[in-house]
Amino acid sequence: MYYTLESPRQIHATIALPSSKSISNRVLIMNQLAGGRMALNNLSDCDDTQVMLRALHSPSEITDVHAAGTAMRFLTAFISSRPGRTVMTGTERMKNRPIGVLVDALRSIGADIEYADREGFPPLRIEGRPLAGGEVSIAGNVSSQFISALMMIAPTMAQGLTLHITGHVASAAYIDMTAGLMQGFGIPVDRPDGHTVIIPKSVYRGNAFTVESDWSGASYWYEMLALSDGGQVTLPHLFENSLQGDAAVSRLFRPLGVQTAFTDGGVVLTKSGEPCTEYDADLENQPDLAQTLVVTCAMMGIPFHITGLQTLRIKETDRLTALRTELAKLGIKVQERHGDTLSWNGRQTAVALPPAIDTYEDHRMAMAFAPCAIRMPRLRINNPEVVSKSYPHYWDDLREAHFKLEHP
Repeated sequence: MYYTLESPRQIHATIALPSSKSISNRVLIMNQLAGGRMALNNLSDCDDTQVMLRALHSPSEITDVHAAGTAMRFLTAFISSRPGRTVMTGTERMKNRPIGVLVDALRSIGADIEYADREGFPPLRIEGRPLAGGEVSIAGNVSSQFISALMMIAPTMAQGLTLHITGHVASAAYIDMTAGLMQGFGIPVDRPDGHTVIIPKSVYRGNAFTVESDWSGASYWYEMLALSDGGQVTLPHLFENSLQGDAAVSRLFRPLGVQTAFTDGGVVLTKSGEPCTEYDADLENQPDLAQTLVVTCAMMGIPFHITGLQTLRIKETDRLTALRTELAKLGIKVQERHGDTLSWNGRQTAVALPPAIDTYEDHRMAMAFAPCAIRMPRLRINNPEVVSKSYPHYWDDLREAHFKLEHP
């Protein structure tokens, strides 16, 4: 399946974004650890959260997380700490996403986990049991989700847990999110320095909690406005003082001419001022914004140098390679350096219209490239259904904003 897109020149819309997937999946784990006593409202309806819900409430000994990396990491830790036998598996891509760092850390505090196939990768055979806890060291430069997974189960351990995070800490904003949510549910989280997390044995409180809208999803509307001739986009239920690291999108798009006004009910985006002539950013704490910002700069003809992208290689696809490949179809030759940097000198080559963008089973590839239709008429997006992973009604929202979507 594919969509062929045509867009309006100006964007005027009020969009009800999906709820935050990152927050939803964390509070679902915490609710289970609290014995189901939390009243959770406005959970995300995306695929990844539905996978989490099914896994937490299914009696099956086989848990298939499909392509949900967050679910794989969080559930591996959670299931390891609960009595029972489970096989954790997923898609072929999931079976190629490394998990050895987390498994080693869990084994060091008493978890019984075996690899069902290749060493260091899913599927996993887990014999769950209460974990003793104590002290554990874990590399910080692979995935913050490994650290968050350990943090969330720490209060259930007999000795609590002291985490020593070695080396550089990637995506620290997601660790901040986990700590903030845990503290809101009554768990003491002591972080005496940037490489130590101390969580004593304790009990989650059964608070009521409402999940806020998704700042990552908002980024595509920032992109659309940046590429448009103008307009105004209202996004309810986004807040300036958010636990989501991707709230930085309001700052990161300011040099690209998109201004953010915070109101009691959300944000209002407008386009004003001259965009920058060159764009530099470090996205180490906002890796999920990389595709949006890279594509926006390319379509605006703004040379860029974007760093902090080292975790993109192990996402739903190899996003560094996918971005370079698809932007080449649009006449943009992007350079990769050191496995963590993408840059472009501003030179474009001719494009054979209309280009067809492949999405690599990656929701963010589809959503980041769709706004290119504003600058590139009759753009085609292959396999558009992948957006259900995080933003199921994305295409409906584009129609609401007067995009035309055709499909065979």
